[in-house]
Amino acid sequence: MSIKKIALEEHFMAPDFVDYWAMTFGNISPELSDKALGALSDFGDRRLEDMDKNGIEFAVLGLAGPGVQAETNTALAVRRAREVNDLLATEVAKKPNRYGGLAHVAMQDAKAAADELERSITQLGFSGVMINGATNGMYLDDPSAEIFWERAAALKAPVYIHPNNPTDYPAMYKDHPELWGPMWSWGVETATHAMRVVTAGIFERYPDAMIILGHMGEAIPFQLWRIDSRWAIANRQGRTLKEPPSHYIRKNIMVTTSGVCSEEPLHCAVDALGADNVMFSADYPFERTIEASQFIETAKIDEALRQKICWDNAKRILNLKI
Repeated sequence: MSIKKIALEEHFMAPDFVDYWAMTFGNISPELSDKALGALSDFGDRRLEDMDKNGIEFAVLGLAGPGVQAETNTALAVRRAREVNDLLATEVAKKPNRYGGLAHVAMQDAKAAADELERSITQLGFSGVMINGATNGMYLDDPSAEIFWERAAALKAPVYIHPNNPTDYPAMYKDHPELWGPMWSWGVETATHAMRVVTAGIFERYPDAMIILGHMGEAIPFQLWRIDSRWAIANRQGRTLKEPPSHYIRKNIMVTTSGVCSEEPLHCAVDALGADNVMFSADYPFERTIEASQFIETAKIDEALRQKICWDNAKRILNLKI
């Protein structure tokens, strides 16, 4: 079977950002480190052929990380974020029926990030923003980010938190480089990032704010009962929430299937978060699009749910005019 799909963790690369991206090469086998650059840099036949072969009608593109999240010069980070958004907008405008965009922003200056997000949504026609982990060690629950969340909520712009390496190197990974990166540490880091936002009360203050997580939610859907149970006895240092954490996770966090082609976590994500909060993604070019597409096309789910995951949910959540 074949079903029309929207994919939204689909990456690209710009020339000025290759050095940032190279910071992640230590996560994978050295012989593979630069193999994806050609695919990332292409907005034409190579990418479109891959989409067409696998029933992907529309791809929402986001810059491969870490991007300016790793830039220590704030002024340069702000300028480069704007420039790469303009580059992406130019490419999207060439094929608006096939491509959309997620903004890139410099959280080093949250006011500038909020302004760039608003420009990207209202002027460039993007559908949200992708932030590649912590920005020089600063997570999105930092008090300086309040103005960004206020603007994102007002715009109803989803914030896709994409994995990146932690700022420090914990002892638990010593002598185990295989655990550092997408196999393990990225999931731990990104789930923790999202949980910081939840327990900091961001979604209480900004009920229309939204987070998207890839990889079936970085294992958070599996842990909802325990999160609520242990929140009740946790050392919260004065933090309070009107509802248990799972309330905000179910209401304000959406997930994609990127990088996880397995039915057990798919069913868990749907059961835990609801059928309206799970979306298809392929994670091009870091995963095999054919594998992702065949997985969602053959998963043992009813056709109404498959339609939601492959098309309806992303169209609604990202406010896509397609």
